[in-house]
Order: sequence, then C-alpha cells, then structure tokens
Amino acid sequence: MSHQHRVEVNRYPFSQQALEELRDNAYASGSWPLVYVLSDEGRKQAYVGETTDALTRMGAHLKHDAKRLLTTVHLISSECFNKSATLDIESSLIKYMAADGRFTLLNGNLGLVDHNYYQKSELYSSVFREAWDRLRSAGLVTHSLERIDNTDVFKYSPYKSLSYDQRQSLLGILYALLDDNTKTLVVEGGAGTGKSVLAIFLFKLLNSDQQDLDLRDFSEEEDELRELLRKLKERYPSPRMGLIVPMTSFRQTLKKAFRQVSGLHPDMVIGPAELAKRKYDIVLVDESHRLRKRKNLGAYFGTFDKVCEQLGFDRHTSCEVDWVEQQSGKSVFFYDEGQSIKPSDANVEDFIRLKGLPTTQIQRLSSQFRVRAGQPYVDFLDKLLNVKLDTGEVFKSKNYEFEVFDSLEDMVREISRKNEKFGLARLIAGYAWPWKSKDDPDACDIHIENMALRWNRTNSDWINTPGSESEVGCIHTTQGYDLNYSGIILGREIRYDKRTDSIYIDKTNYFDRNGRQGIDDDNELKQYIINIYKTIMLRGIRGTYLYACDGDLREYLKQHVPAHQKPAPNEAQIIDIVPYVNAVPLIDLQAAAGDFSDLQLADYKDWQIVPAHITVDRDYFACKVVGNSMNRVIPDGAICLFRKHRGGSRKGQIVLVECTGITDADIGSRYTVKEYDSYKTENEEGWRHERFVLKPKSFDPDYKAIELTEEQLADFCVIGEFVQVL
Repeated sequence: MSHQHRVEVNRYPFSQQALEELRDNAYASGSWPLVYVLSDEGRKQAYVGETTDALTRMGAHLKHDAKRLLTTVHLISSECFNKSATLDIESSLIKYMAADGRFTLLNGNLGLVDHNYYQKSELYSSVFREAWDRLRSAGLVTHSLERIDNTDVFKYSPYKSLSYDQRQSLLGILYALLDDNTKTLVVEGGAGTGKSVLAIFLFKLLNSDQQDLDLRDFSEEEDELRELLRKLKERYPSPRMGLIVPMTSFRQTLKKAFRQVSGLHPDMVIGPAELAKRKYDIVLVDESHRLRKRKNLGAYFGTFDKVCEQLGFDRHTSCEVDWVEQQSGKSVFFYDEGQSIKPSDANVEDFIRLKGLPTTQIQRLSSQFRVRAGQPYVDFLDKLLNVKLDTGEVFKSKNYEFEVFDSLEDMVREISRKNEKFGLARLIAGYAWPWKSKDDPDACDIHIENMALRWNRTNSDWINTPGSESEVGCIHTTQGYDLNYSGIILGREIRYDKRTDSIYIDKTNYFDRNGRQGIDDDNELKQYIINIYKTIMLRGIRGTYLYACDGDLREYLKQHVPAHQKPAPNEAQIIDIVPYVNAVPLIDLQAAAGDFSDLQLADYKDWQIVPAHITVDRDYFACKVVGNSMNRVIPDGAICLFRKHRGGSRKGQIVLVECTGITDADIGSRYTVKEYDSYKTENEEGWRHERFVLKPKSFDPDYKAIELTEEQLADFCVIGEFVQVL
C-alpha cells in the first residue's frame, strides 16, 4: 500500500437519515476497528471515539442528549488498524484535539491509559501523524503536533494518560473523599511527579457526567473505579469545587487550560483569598507549599488581614492552610516541602500539624514524569546542591543533557539554538541582581563577563510571552512550568568554599527583598536558596545547562557534572554545487550596489552551500552579517540565509533592509539587518502607519533602534527576510 493511502478520512452528515450512507463505507459496515470524530462547527463542539461497530455506535450517539446535536462525522480508517492501534489513536486524538482549541471536546477524561503493542513506535506513531495531517486538511484541527506539544494547555490538559503510580493515588483520593472520618488528604511528591496533572484530571473527573465517563481499558482497576465514581456522584451530584493555585502566573495559565475543556470554567481556578466568598464541598490545592503566612507579603498584607478578619482568624498566627481547612468540606493538598522558596510560604510545621490530625490521610507520589533522566536525576541534584556526592561521582544519562558551561555566552548561544529547534528553551537565574529594568525598560539588569541581560518584563505567564527567549526568568516566573531546556545562571549569592568543601550564601548579593527580609538564621536562608535552584533545575524536560558566576562553585560543579564541549569543526568536504538546489548566491553586502530584485544565476561567482533539509529556489540568497547589533540571534561575521520579501506583514521579522539615506555603522553600507516593527495611529480617516522601527537584538545596550517616519519610506526597502544562520 502506498504511503499516501495508509489513512483515509471520510466525511458524512451525522443524522438518523444519513446512517445509510455509512453502510457504503467498507470499514464501517465490515466491523473494522476505526476512529471517528463527531463535530459541529456552529457549537464548536466535538467528540472523539473508536469502535468496531460504527453503525451501532452512531445510533447510540444519536440518542445522547449532547452528542445528537452534533452535525458531522469523520471516519478515520486504515488497513493498518487493529483494536490496540485505534484505542491508542483515539487517546492521542483526544489529548491533541483538546489542546488544539478548534473544538471543545465532550469526552470524559478516562480510558486514556498508555499501553504498548506490536509496532507502536515503528509504525503507528507515523500513522497517527498522517491521520492528524488529514484532519488538518479537512479543517477539523488547526495546529501542528509540534506546536501543541509546547503549549501549557496540552501539558495541563485533563485528557492525560495516568501512570500506575498516579492511578493508585487517584483511587486513594476517591476513597478519602468517601470516607466520613477523613476531612483532609495530603498528596506529597517532588517536582515533576505529576501533581498538577493529577489535580486537574481529578477536577475534570468530578465535574463530568457519569454517562460521559468511558472507563474501558482504564486497567484492572476499572470496576473498582466505576463503583467509587457511582458513590461519589450520589454524594456529590453537582459538587461545588475550587482548584486553588497560590501563584498568580501559574493560576492564569491553568485558567486558560480550563477555558478549553467542556464542563470546566476558568472561574473554578481561584486564589486563596477567594475562599472568603463562599464554602466549597471539595477544594484541591495545587502547589500548596506556596500557601502563605503573614510574613514578607508586600502589597498582599491588606488582603491577607481582611480575609483573616472575615473568616475569624488571628492574622498573626494563622495562614492560608487554615483558610482551606475551614472553607472546605473536603480538601486535597498537593505538597512538596522541597519547593518552599520564600519566608512568606506556610511553615513546614503547619503541614506537620495538618498531617498529624486524625482526620488527615497522607499519600506519596514518587514517579518522575518531567525530566527524561527520571528520579536518579532528582536524587543527584539533591546530593549535588548539598555537597553529599562521593569523590569522582559524575552524572551520566543517555536521555538527558546536563552540562556545566565555562562561558555564559556559550550557554546563551546554546539555549538560543535549542529554542530554535525545540522551542521553550529559556534562561533562568537566581535573584542575584536588582530588577532595574522594571522601572527603566532600557536598563540591563544582569552583567556577567561581556554580556548584559534583562530580567523578565512580565510576571504573568512569562515563559509564553513573546520575547521571553531573549530575557532571563526567575523562580517566581517559572515555578510550575515545563521547559524543553533551561539555562540556569547561579548568581553571586551562592558560592563554594574549597577549604570546608561546602556551599555557602553571600547575603549581600541576594536581592529578593521578600525572600530574605526577617530571616536571621543563615541556614534557613541557605535552605530557601537551595530549594530555589533545585526547583528551577527541574524545569527542563530534555536538558539543563549550568553556569556559575563563582569560579570555585563552577569548578565544584565540573567535578560531578559533565563540562560542555564545543563541537569540533567538520572537516572540509568537496561538494558539487548545484545552484538553487543545494546552494544559493553569496552576496557581499559591503560591495553590493544594485537592487536585489533581479538575482540571476550568471551574475554570481560565489555560492553558499545550504543544509540538505532546506529547500531553496531563486528567491533565496546568502550574505555575511557583520557587527554585533544582532548578536542575540546572529553572531558577528555569520553567513545567513535570506529569502526575498514576498509581501505581507513584516512585523516581528528579522529583515535585510536597504536604506539609501542611512548608513549602518556595523556594515559600513546602506544595508542593515534588524528586527522590523511598526506603529499605527488612528484618526478620522482610520488607521495609518506613524513610524517604522528597525530594532537591534544585541547583548550590548548601546545599540539603538533606527526609526523611520512615513515620509522616509521612499528611502526604505525590505530586500529579504531572515531564514537562519548558515
């Protein structure tokens, strides 16, 4: 069978009268395993299923209160399909369609257990990609799988496969909710053990209609789970629930995830202070180690005191843990003592007291899901930061990149490369520099070696904010989030003493005012800072890079963590040049004097080889970019690939520009490479461009943008759009 015919997607009306059309489909009428999508464009709702009896299943859906209102069915079929494959593809479609956002899914969130079967990796992963591409062609989905993989809506979707560890915890939570003698459950687990996923899964489970919960293949616990859910629905037919998320940024992210899930609403995700408004049947608290007490609260002091007064608590002795206990019939705390990173966090003693109550149960999550290196990496980090590793013990993993850099510039460059390839690669630092750019947008905060960097411009959902790849985040903007790669800058507040073989803290270089105020015990401050670094070192799924400002600390880390090795230059190879197939014209910008609009083969003697994966045509050319005004993206002297500008919006793109009235000091000619931006104003005649800005992307803050008014446009021409560094 040819590759293009491995998967078929056929569209039919979804109605009682149209069922006859399905009989003409050999897969539907022949009891063949297939996957289907019911949808309605007007309602923006869809349902994903799989079956070996399509006609009977469609007839059943037409009797369902919500599904019968859908108008279209797409059958996804293939001669490759078997029962295991269709179950797997159904599960994957539910997860990815829910995050795609084209439709809101009516599916319940069970029946999504990962299982292995013959040729799952070799064949069916590509079959699923082909099915997804067919659905994109049919207009049922919008985004690529790669883009969805990097979205928070996907990562925090309730349509997730649960591990054995998580399923056992889920059953334990359900038993606790039914136990009259249990009021509180504390679920303990380190960073990356899936606490947030489990909390969201449980929230969706308890807010779904029982008839929509498909329990098949949930594993051997299916009957047990079905009975627990039946009892819970009897006790809580419409439970008043709240998911408390203490951190504002992460709370906004989960609100966005809830917005795209049928049965859930952003208002269900709340901050602790909202407990003052009402009582809840069930409260789940994610990241409960970040619940607060009355210490170093800054602007939150007033709100804290007001809620304490409303709920009848002494503001000086109570904390937000008390608020949860009082305002919930049942409460589930997802807790990790090791991620308490500020003096304002509730005391460990508050949770010790809570866990000691006869009405409290305790559960433990241990499987590591975030980092590919698993639990051994987590244990290694703990020993590394507490100087407990044996002499000569070095971290090794085939699945994870964990490296120490001698040069910050090299680490920044490598993070930039990873971001281009995988997305979600970010720089994160300890709070060892004042946040000057908060009040002065032109200021740089972090000065190391010959580099100048800025802190994050926003506290809200920073990781997903455009431009965050060129900034440095901190613990407050990254805790709770996943990255593909993280580049960690260990600041001057954390150092290593070779004489005593210990890590110590230099308080004079720790600038988180609310993170140190009121702490008299140096060991207490050290533990907070160690927790901060361990937490941000657990953000990266694929890898973590380290750079330590303190030279002795850097040398200590290199004793146990592999040092980054720059790739050796490839030996020169003789390659036959085929113009516009594997090579493009190489233009000398300093000598260029004419228009680039008529690039001709005969005009150029110098050609630049391009990588095999890049398809080029006569619109492509290469040139050397000189200077440091774009060195965040383009190193000085790099040869870059450009494509002739074909029209359309240029906002946010890096472009090669010809300015007949301006000479770029870096290049020494009228050509310049900058990031393009434009600004509009509105008048009685509508919108009009007011000015155009060519922005540098440099680590050197002395480079200034080139501003052009509308009147100067006659001297301004976009020649090409930047593609990549060659």
